[in-house]
Amino acid sequence: MRKLIESTLVTLDGVVEAPEQWALFDAESSAYSLKQLDNYDAFVMGRTTYETFYANWGHVTGSPYIDRINAMPKYVASRSLTETTWNATLLGPDPSSAIAKLKDQPGKDLIKYGTTRFDATLIHDHLVDEFRFWYMPVVAGSGQRLFEHVDTAGLNLTLTDEKRLHNGSIILTYVPR
Repeated sequence: MRKLIESTLVTLDGVVEAPEQWALFDAESSAYSLKQLDNYDAFVMGRTTYETFYANWGHVTGSPYIDRINAMPKYVASRSLTETTWNATLLGPDPSSAIAKLKDQPGKDLIKYGTTRFDATLIHDHLVDEFRFWYMPVVAGSGQRLFEHVDTAGLNLTLTDEKRLHNGSIILTYVPR
């Protein structure tokens, strides 16, 4: 059974919005990010993430990291989209059931970047198997916060791993109990 891994970039003050404005990626963190893609064979995204990533990366070539992302299948949860491009497939009217079926298929794990409103559904339906929070040593001051608009009342996490990077970032890995 495949797992759904959620990996989110976070500032020290809990902001997850617009990481392209504050994320610190040096050679070490870039190499680590690229290596992590070896563990996944598809992305899970909400509509906003899909549209943002496609706009930023969908037409970019020549970067090993972005080339890998562009080539990977993507599964998109959306109530408003009727079609997709960029190797993407809509999850349909019941995204939880669709993701559960994807997890039952053989293959590598599924990856979801960012903590978004879609997490309300994923957390409620116990579909996220692991959270990776990449804390960056920056303070954004404003923006959408980690788990904003998501009911986390029943979410109890256990720390299973930590990785420190030379740029001052730390990656904390948690699994739901």
